[in-house]
Amino acid sequence: MTAANGDRPLRADARRNRDLVLASAMRLLSDASSGSGGGGGSPTLDAIAKDAGVGIGTLYRHFPTREALVEAVYRNELTAVCDAAPALLDELAPVDATRAWMDRYIDFMIAKQGMADALRAVIASGGNLYAHSRDLLGSAIRLLLDAGAADGAFRKDVDADDVLVSISGVALVAGGPSMREQAGRLLDLLLDGLRYQP
Repeated sequence: MTAANGDRPLRADARRNRDLVLASAMRLLSDASSGSGGGGGSPTLDAIAKDAGVGIGTLYRHFPTREALVEAVYRNELTAVCDAAPALLDELAPVDATRAWMDRYIDFMIAKQGMADALRAVIASGGNLYAHSRDLLGSAIRLLLDAGAADGAFRKDVDADDVLVSISGVALVAGGPSMREQAGRLLDLLLDGLRYQP
């Protein structure tokens, strides 16, 4: 994202505007699809731009179509979840980092469920949203599992894909806000399974 005149502060502004649009789109698309947005229906691009505090032209410069915006929102959230794994390991012991990451992944899955209609529209238009999702998430989980195994907290025979499927299952059956407490208990059970030494 470089400005036409090569002016560095404009690039920073463009990046800030893009981030504002992505954050607003994430919130409004999730709220509208989950029925908690209050206005009913999917938000217009004008509404997203207004919420982000940018002009509609700015939104279109970054995202020429609604599908491009939705795809960017999904990829941005996925990247944030995956990037959280090494950051959490820098701050916390592997067991605590893994548990904190599980919560972030559940939040991601809930948001994805809220955006289901918008994501389906992207796929219907030919977009391939999930091409690398599983690999990226699996790599993040593998990093956490390896750190836990290295310090003796986790067993060493756990498949990262099994953990990914398990957390996804928790999100599917207990991913709603009213079931968050149960989701936490299920994640604790999963964490206990990682610690069990056969």
